[in-house]
Amino acid sequence: MEYSVNESVRYFDDFLIYFAVALLWLAAFTWVYIKVTPYKELDLIRAGNTAAAISLSGAMLGFAMPLASAVANAVNLVDLCLFAVLATVVQLVAFVFARMLMPGLSDDIPAGHVAKATFLAAISLAVGLLNAAALVY
Repeated sequence: MEYSVNESVRYFDDFLIYFAVALLWLAAFTWVYIKVTPYKELDLIRAGNTAAAISLSGAMLGFAMPLASAVANAVNLVDLCLFAVLATVVQLVAFVFARMLMPGLSDDIPAGHVAKATFLAAISLAVGLLNAAALVY
C-alpha cells in the first residue's frame, strides 16, 4: 500500500499530538518523581552529584519505555493517558521497593554513592522495560 503526501500530512498532526502529550507526561512524571523522593535531584545534579544524575536518569528512562510503548499501542489519547498514569505508579513503586532493598538509599544518593544510584537506575529500567512489554497486551 502506498501513501500519498496528503495522507502523510494528515498523520503528521497525529504525530505532533501524541509526541506533545508524551513530552507533557514525561515532564509531569519527572516533576512528581522529584517531589516524591526525599532529596532534591535537580539541586544535587546542578552541584555535580553523579549519583543523583544516574538515579533520576534511570527513573526517567524507566518511565519513557512504557510511555513509548503506550504511544505506539494506544487506541486513543485517553488510553495513552491511562497507561502513563500506570507507568508513573509502577515507577514510584519501584523506587519504594529499591528503598526497601537498600536501607539508607535516601541518604546515600545525596552523599554521592554511585553504586546505589546505579542499582536504583537498574531497577527503574528493568521495571520500565517489563512494564513496556506488558502494555502491548
